[in-house]
Amino acid sequence: MTVGDWRKTFKQLKVRPAKLKKYMKHNAPKKRTCGRTTKRCESCGRFDGMISKYGLGLCRICFREMAPKIGFKKYS
Repeated sequence: MTVGDWRKTFKQLKVRPAKLKKYMKHNAPKKRTCGRTTKRCESCGRFDGMISKYGLGLCRICFREMAPKIGFKKYS
């Protein structure tokens, strides 16, 4: 199951409260303590390519955009 699948299911079951209650009883998303889904990019919200070194909390794509502003230099 991917990260966004349960959100899609919630949207479909909103009109059927009895089925939503049963779904939540057996398939409620858990609070994660480890793994990919615990870390999200602070600017765009991606889960992939996280750079958490130095407390950045950015994905690699957002890091490339913000690196010159933060003070990082490219040496090559």
